[in-house]
Amino acid sequence: MKKYLCLLGMISLWAGADAADLIDTAQVVSSVPVYERVAKRQRECWTETVPVDAPREHSVGGAVVGGVAGALIGSQIGQGTGKKAATVAGGIAGAMAGDRIASPNPQQTREVERCREVETGGEAIEVIKGYSVTYRYNGQDITTILPYQPGATIRVGVSVIEDRR
Repeated sequence: MKKYLCLLGMISLWAGADAADLIDTAQVVSSVPVYERVAKRQRECWTETVPVDAPREHSVGGAVVGGVAGALIGSQIGQGTGKKAATVAGGIAGAMAGDRIASPNPQQTREVERCREVETGGEAIEVIKGYSVTYRYNGQDITTILPYQPGATIRVGVSVIEDRR
């Protein structure tokens, strides 16, 4: 069992050797803010009146009157079973029409606020986008962009790259 654990430990050390990074510290030589010009923006809002469908109240009286009128008109059409079908169809169509005529769908409105971001016609402002940082590591000056202002030192990651000659 000890042999297997020892072998497993050696394999994990060997497998992790390529991926292992060294964290070191380097001296910051300079740090200069990097600015970006951005147009001034402001929020512009307004109020619009928009139509809203209101719930319609049904009219029993209008449906009854329309149904009777439709049935009377339908009974004047056709003969036999066709006359009965025309009477029923006329009654249904008349009831629907009478309901709509007696209680039309009232159009209502409501106020809605709409907003958008617009660029102002004025001068653009400068904002800090990051920092151009030069640091010295092993006698070499290296420059990079960082999103923050570093202190006097900076942490650097060092890794081994395989040499394929």
